[in-house]
Amino acid sequence: MTALQIRPFRPDDEAAVVELWLACKLVGSQNNPHQDIARKLRVNPEWFLIGELDGRIVATCMVGYEGHRGWINYLAVAPQYQKRGIARQIMDEAERLLRQAGCPKINLQVRTANAQVIEFYKSIGFQIDDVVSMGKRLETDEPFRSPDVS
Repeated sequence: MTALQIRPFRPDDEAAVVELWLACKLVGSQNNPHQDIARKLRVNPEWFLIGELDGRIVATCMVGYEGHRGWINYLAVAPQYQKRGIARQIMDEAERLLRQAGCPKINLQVRTANAQVIEFYKSIGFQIDDVVSMGKRLETDEPFRSPDVS
């Protein structure tokens, strides 16, 4: 297992974080990552976790808790660092924070087509709940267009 340094997000991390999320295909046109970062920084910014190896950002995890359920968003590990225990390490820290806050259960959402990620979560104790995930946008982000990578 690779030893990961985990720390809170810093404003100068933004470009590297967005690049990581793009590489992990976590960004859709409906969610502008810059706006998502700004929103997280307004609520428990210390729970926006960054994982570093040798000073390079290789992982992220947004942790949330509103008093009833904990939530995980934007768990990402750079493709070239996957399957080295990094996701487990950052999730362990997320769970530690949530337990410390008295959180009884963690929820998260995974696209149904992402079988590899579903299996990862199962391997660390998550189960598929018999629920329907629903959403309603209260703010519409400007469509995000990733920069051309040529």
